[in-house]
Order: sequence, then structure tokens, then C-alpha cells
Amino acid sequence: MGPIIHKALINVDLGEGFGNWTITSDEDLLPFIDHANIACGFHASDPLIMMETVRSCKQHNVKVGAHPGLPDLQGFGRREMILSTDELTAITVYQVGALKGFLDREGVLLHHVKPHGMLYGMCCRDYDTAMAVFKGIPKGVKVFGLPGTCMEQAARDLGLDFVAEFYADVKYNADASLLIERKKKAWDLEEVRRRVTQQMETCTVVAIDGSTCELPVKDYPISICCHSDVPGCFELVKVTREAVDEFNGVYFPTE
Repeated sequence: MGPIIHKALINVDLGEGFGNWTITSDEDLLPFIDHANIACGFHASDPLIMMETVRSCKQHNVKVGAHPGLPDLQGFGRREMILSTDELTAITVYQVGALKGFLDREGVLLHHVKPHGMLYGMCCRDYDTAMAVFKGIPKGVKVFGLPGTCMEQAARDLGLDFVAEFYADVKYNADASLLIERKKKAWDLEEVRRRVTQQMETCTVVAIDGSTCELPVKDYPISICCHSDVPGCFELVKVTREAVDEFNGVYFPTE
């Protein structure tokens, strides 16, 4: 039995269109979520989308985080790249700074930073990568990441507040690492409900090989991630919201 989770929240990646191309309606998702991870232009998004997404989050009282990724628009930031530690820090500073410009205009605080896609996976398994990325995060800003990985260790070593993530729509390997797929596939909604409930109640999840793996969340705050590029994401987010609210007992939209 894992630690008692007193309350869980929901985060979703938003603003991941580009120009005239959109993946889903972020406006439809905002009433059901607590935190938004806004793409900052490297794996998706553009200045106009960033500005509009920040404004929408403000209207819905959704806390905003930066979602920096690898410079890979065509691959949606889900292809691994080799960058130096200085480059990793620089692309983080660049992307977070871009989003912060729009946040400052709207009088909205930067709540957190969460690396995107393959950059997230690289931070999970490589301490130097996680340290390089996290050194680009302003002091006092939280980090969202996978517990029990190099992300947690780097955040601790840099004195950054860490929020542990569960995943509604990403598969886990037997070692509790994430299976990062370049293109998302649709999920059975009842399976999503079961997975989310199991993670909150027991801090475990069924891995792709059928085994049950422990999620070492300790006593960190918990945020459950959903992805806006999953087919049927609106229904998936609603089911996740229902499961979270049932677990929490009473839903408070902000922490």
C-alpha cells in the first residue's frame, strides 16, 4: 500500500496546434482540469496560440505551466535528439521565457514547468539531462515529473518543489517507466477509469506485461496527466475528472 493521497489534481497539455492546424478544442477541456501545460513553440504552438491559450486559462482559473520540448515540430517532440547540457538549459530558458512574456501581460503567475514528450523521457532516465533542463527553470517554480526517476532527484538537488505525476493515457513499463509513443491511440474509457482509480487508491498500475508495478510517489502532491492529442480526449478527460472527484470526495478547482 502506497502513501495516502489526500487530494489529486489533473493536468493536460494544451496549445499544441500550429498556425491553422489544431488537435482539439482546448476551450472544451478547460472546465475539467486544474493545470495546463502550454506548448512553447519548439514541439508545437506559436505566439498567437500561446497568447490565446494563456487568456483562456485565466478565464477558467486554470493554473498555467510551461511545456518545453525538443526542437522538433515534425516529430512533435517525441523523437530523441542529442543536445549538450548547455543547449538543454538554453532551450528551456528560451521556451519558459517566451511563455512567461504572455503570462506577465495577463498578470498570471507561472505555476510550474513540465518537460514534453521525449525530453521528459530523457530527463527521467538521465540525471545530467534532468539537471540541465531544471537549471533553466526560474526559482520558486514547481516541477511536474515522474517520481522515482532522475527528475525527482534533480528537483530535490536544485531545491525545486516536485509534483509527482500519474498518467491516465500513457502505458507503463514493468519498471514504472513510461512507454512514450510518437502518435497517441484511443483508449477504452472504462480502462482509463480503472487505471486512474487504481493509481490513486494503491499507488500501483498494471504494466504492459501484465505485472503490477509500484509508483513511488512518497508524500508529493499528485497531478494526473491527460493528453490533448489522444483521440477522444474530451471524453477521456471527463472520465478522469469523474474518477478524481470521486476519490477526492469534494472537488476544489485549485490547490
